[in-house]
Amino acid sequence: MKTNALSLPLERTASIKESISGGLLANYITGRWVAGEGDGQALYDAVSGDALATVSTGGVDFSRVLQYAREKGNAALRRLTFHERGRMLKALALHLSERKEKFYTLSYHTGATKADSWIDIEGGIGNLFSNASLRRRFPDLPYCTDGEPVGLSKGGTFMGHHLLVPKEGAAVHINAYNFPVWGFLEKCAVNWLAGLPAVVKPATVSCYLAHAVAQEIIASGILPEGALQLLCGDPGDLLNHVTAQDVVTFTGSKATGLKLKANENILRESVPFNMEADSLNCIVLGPDVLPGMPEWDIFIKEVRKEMTVKAGQKCTAIRRIFVPEAVLEDMYRALGQSLAQTPIGNPLNESVRMGALAGREQREQVRRNVQTLLASSQLVYGSLDSVQVIDADAQKGAFLSPLLLLNQTPFQTEAVHEVECFGPVSTIMPYAGLDDAIVLAKKGKGSLCCSVVTTNDTWARDFVLGAATHHGRILVLNRDCARESTGHGSPLPLLVHGGPGRAGGGEEMGGVRGVKHYMQRVAVQGSPSSITALTQSYQAGARTAEDEKHPFRKYFEELQVGDSLTTHRRTVTEADITNFANLSWDHFYAHTDHTSLGGTLFEKPVAHGYFILSAAAGLFVDARKGPVLLNYGLEECRFLKPVYAGATIGVQLTVKEKLPQDPKDENDIPRGIVKWLVEVSDETGEMVAIATILTQVAKKGSSPE
Repeated sequence: MKTNALSLPLERTASIKESISGGLLANYITGRWVAGEGDGQALYDAVSGDALATVSTGGVDFSRVLQYAREKGNAALRRLTFHERGRMLKALALHLSERKEKFYTLSYHTGATKADSWIDIEGGIGNLFSNASLRRRFPDLPYCTDGEPVGLSKGGTFMGHHLLVPKEGAAVHINAYNFPVWGFLEKCAVNWLAGLPAVVKPATVSCYLAHAVAQEIIASGILPEGALQLLCGDPGDLLNHVTAQDVVTFTGSKATGLKLKANENILRESVPFNMEADSLNCIVLGPDVLPGMPEWDIFIKEVRKEMTVKAGQKCTAIRRIFVPEAVLEDMYRALGQSLAQTPIGNPLNESVRMGALAGREQREQVRRNVQTLLASSQLVYGSLDSVQVIDADAQKGAFLSPLLLLNQTPFQTEAVHEVECFGPVSTIMPYAGLDDAIVLAKKGKGSLCCSVVTTNDTWARDFVLGAATHHGRILVLNRDCARESTGHGSPLPLLVHGGPGRAGGGEEMGGVRGVKHYMQRVAVQGSPSSITALTQSYQAGARTAEDEKHPFRKYFEELQVGDSLTTHRRTVTEADITNFANLSWDHFYAHTDHTSLGGTLFEKPVAHGYFILSAAAGLFVDARKGPVLLNYGLEECRFLKPVYAGATIGVQLTVKEKLPQDPKDENDIPRGIVKWLVEVSDETGEMVAIATILTQVAKKGSSPE
């Protein structure tokens, strides 16, 4: 789509002001939209430089904001189970997906191209979907267990376990400007699933986009009241009112993060503080990669992408490039040629591949930092002062040329490993061997991510193990995975995001791991029956309940954890062992060969473990049609004692845990998953096998007996 440069400012300003009443962005606090007092701070279009809106938190009672989150939002979310919270996230993701074009329109004002906006908007909504799916990893309870049970007594009457319960506070998110949607939703998705409300303070310069997302979330009515509050503008004394039950997260510069983390109240109250700071991430070209190889092109493409996506304003962007000495000149020339093919300008123009920085203030900060680096490096591509742009004014907008620097003495220069230019800037440097590459990668003193491009898996392994202590994530990239790789700079909901040292020392996302950051772990001790009641998961040795009705005759709602069945017994014969071997084709010597047992664990041919499990099923299954729909799987199985011909086995079947399932469509049978503990014992009373099997069990009214 071609646009007229002269008409662009008017069109852009009109489009955003249509979504901002009176040009003032209100804060959403204590259940209502509230305009801040005073003149506030002006927001500008990153491309045209036009004023868009103003924001202010003047007059906001930050103590009341947190109190409202705890009393209203926390109380409501804590009552919901993981499954209810997960379904809430899914509904919210679908709601936002239907309205995302509005977000794309606003995103252009931040200087983002369509591709940049896709990462921010689709990535943010994708985090909601991913965390919604995580509900299946949790029980249908507001809390969960953590790890395995621990036996604490010889007789089995005393044990311990760990519970995770939602904290009683709020998650306070202070986010960076470069991803106003993703940074907002990737954090909130996790704290909402954990049962905590959120107070979101987006970076002021691009908060109008986060504001639009919040508007849609509030209007949807999907979240309980108090689950989300939004502050647009200065955070004031917000951190002076957090407590140990709150969690504070920060994404942004190291300097700002350290300042916030040192808040006296945070230190005094021992408030959990997760910091994800911009870092000097690197990429390393393996010594095996030469011009003409696919990996050579993969490397160039990855560097170019990380320098130009979001105009290099990514906490994960590549700042340091390490290549073997022998190919240094070839590589920096090739990178320059690639960067020269990146059209820069108004992101509304379809030919543009790199837009503007978030604001002119950010551009000036980048220029100052580049000047610092140029004291020990040289510029081999780009211009610090001029840039050719399409459909825009380079001076009015926050445009900057991609800048590739060369430093030939990385071991003698500290600035290149310490000064970050948060824009389209990266420095290429040589290394001599594996040890050099590892040391140079670690000189960043802690990074969010690192990539290594090589076909040599042994070299990659040695590099990863050597550099892992200083990185939160490492990508090994080559032709085998490049097509489907999510790339160097893409944090994923199911993998941890964060890093040691300069990167902040924090960790977020990571699937189930991320949810646990917002919960309190408590060790509980007691009898197996007491711990069963606490965890709603059957613990070995706990009391069971048996009645005349076979458990397989009960619907999902009727079954209770601890419901049990003790079966009759059967004697294992030599014919059973032989027949199972012939049926399964499992003729392993221990089952069939009397002459090969010398020096083994077995006295005579032993029954197949899977025969014992099959025979157990034959003992506990009720054969008639009923609520049990199908065998869903096997989670764990142990064969504890050899079973020989002549042994008599019996089974105790116990309901271990229940998990609901969401119907796939209106024709789906309402059902849930029941986990059954199967304990097989012999005539001496000793356990010979133990397993957990899963069945799908119909709910009432859905499956006739």
